Amino acid sequence: MREILGRMDASGKRFAVVVSRWNELVTKELLAGALDELRRFGDPEVEVVHVPGTWEIPIVVRKLVTRDNRPDAVLALGCILQGQTPHAKLLGSDVGAALMSLQVEHGVPIAWGVLTPDTQDQALDRSGLKYGNKGREAAQAAIELASVLERL
Repeated sequence: MREILGRMDASGKRFAVVVSRWNELVTKELLAGALDELRRFGDPEVEVVHVPGTWEIPIVVRKLVTRDNRPDAVLALGCILQGQTPHAKLLGSDVGAALMSLQVEHGVPIAWGVLTPDTQDQALDRSGLKYGNKGREAAQAAIELASVLERL
């Protein structure tokens, strides 16, 4: 039996982080957590791209994964707060589908660090308060999956 396990080692790898400025109180914490986690696992080369909102993340990710010096993995960080209309659910679904399509088509892992909470308090809880930091979790997923793909 052959078993492939990812290594939590980001040394020598390239990562891109695409982070939304919308809901910046939350996304700046997601970014800080992601960058801290990447450094903790080997201090790789990291490129951070800031975009206006979560809607704009997929087009930037597409550019990153199709260029010559593409990253080993991408982290998508954003926060889509639910409102009084179905807008947030539609946005989250469309962005998620676009990112999934890009990672499957181009073979570059795209870690999902986009929060879709009902309230600002829930967003803060998931960006470093009560329930950890989803930016950190996205970084861990990106590191592990980049390693798995490298070993296949």
